[in-house]
Amino acid sequence: MQYNIQIRINTEDINNQELICKSAAKQLNINPSEITGFLVQKRSLDARRNPIKFQLDLIIYVSETPKNYVQKNKKFHKVHRNQGVLIIGAGPAGYFAALKCLETGLKPIIFERGKMVRDRRRDLAAISKNQLVNPDSNYCFGEGGAGTYSDGKLYTRSKKRGSVAEVLELFIQHGAENDINIDAHPHIGTNKLPGIIEKMREQILEAGGEIHFNSKVVDFLIDNNKIKGLLLENGKEFFGEAVILATGHSARDIYSLFYEKKWAIEYKTFAVGLRVEHPQRIIDKIQYRKEDRGEYLPPAAYKLVKQIGGYGKRKTRGVYSFCMCPGGIIAPCATQPGEIVTNGWSPSKRNNPFANSGIVVGIEESDCKHYAAFGPLAGMKFQEELEKKAWEAGGKTQVAPAQRLLDFINQKTSIDLPKCSYMAGVKSYDLNKIFPKWLSHYLRNSFVEFGKNMKSFLTNEAIVVGVESRSSAPVRIPRDKESLEHTEIENLYPCGEGAGYAGGIVSAAIDGMRCVEKIAEKIAEKTL
Repeated sequence: MQYNIQIRINTEDINNQELICKSAAKQLNINPSEITGFLVQKRSLDARRNPIKFQLDLIIYVSETPKNYVQKNKKFHKVHRNQGVLIIGAGPAGYFAALKCLETGLKPIIFERGKMVRDRRRDLAAISKNQLVNPDSNYCFGEGGAGTYSDGKLYTRSKKRGSVAEVLELFIQHGAENDINIDAHPHIGTNKLPGIIEKMREQILEAGGEIHFNSKVVDFLIDNNKIKGLLLENGKEFFGEAVILATGHSARDIYSLFYEKKWAIEYKTFAVGLRVEHPQRIIDKIQYRKEDRGEYLPPAAYKLVKQIGGYGKRKTRGVYSFCMCPGGIIAPCATQPGEIVTNGWSPSKRNNPFANSGIVVGIEESDCKHYAAFGPLAGMKFQEELEKKAWEAGGKTQVAPAQRLLDFINQKTSIDLPKCSYMAGVKSYDLNKIFPKWLSHYLRNSFVEFGKNMKSFLTNEAIVVGVESRSSAPVRIPRDKESLEHTEIENLYPCGEGAGYAGGIVSAAIDGMRCVEKIAEKIAEKTL
């Protein structure tokens, strides 16, 4: 017989199977010897009160043979000579679309403007050490996409639970730990993701797919509003049954190309702000209510959201934390020379001494009225101006403007700065001067409100670094709700974060797979 139960257990006992069985037996009012095994379905930390405990969702097996976890490996077809689907971008949307192609018998042909995942490292190092930004190889562009070297968080708001499980299973099939299936907030870590991405690449190539690196798409081959193929920067043309556009939220050249061709694109609400970084010990103390978290508790995280009163004619607006990285590092994520962009990441152990998070404000179309001449690209131009101002404030290198947290709230330039994980270096500057006054108002007051709920959050031991501007795409590429094709161009499938249909690794992966399913359905209908 099987029972689904929840138990709470001390953090130091999380791996004590005997004690877990005893706790389960007590809840079921049976003898522990009757339990023949258990399976953990979900694991989460409950820090709402002391003592802090883990909550486990368990399947308990009583007087029957337990069913051990069995990895559900996908079976992939050999597709060397099959119909080809052109995929632009080798991020999660592109690679998971490619894996779905192998599953459905289609041949994925991937074009990535950047380099292979390991080769990207030299260019990432050059940003911090030499202040050099390679426009095609950086934290946003290259094999694995933006998520590979900026954390690898796998939690998502997606309600497509079956699809979420499929994504996690594919990660496990290619080398991720089984724990991502049970942790409430699964996280692979920037140090481990490259190896998983490489195994996915090997799978795609072994099955007969193609991957073209250093291959930037510059145009589309269209006949009677129907896409036939694409043109690379080197002059080569490729043709296929369909094109999946999975270029990510920083491929501004793609947005500009659509705009120039007068193809449908739309303004999309996005968010901008800054990165705030505390010593991890401060966040641990706030969240765990103890001086030392000890060896069994993980570095603490937080999630914040506040409604902040309006500024002038602007109404109350939400300000929230984004991509919170316990034990993490602030990364330089510019994609062009002449801009500063920040983001955060954590290694799998989350063992760095700092905790950082984006604190961002939603930007509505009315906020971008000064850029109205750019139509649907107004938000992108807003982003660009903030990033340029940050670059100028930092000294026109990848050194970022920064300020102690209380000094930012008080609009005071910091005399000096605390230690910071931002690898390219920081320079004291009043960040209020970078943002429009109304945006600074929302950010400053959000910190004040956050401090009311998190004692010790407001401290000059914390530093704010600017700017956080790429939390999501400022443009949506519209598509039909049923077919997922672009509303004007047949066989073109806008996909993932860059098209405005995803908000992270898992949701982008799901969207990539959905597009392939629609392509396969359309091809099948043609052959009937």
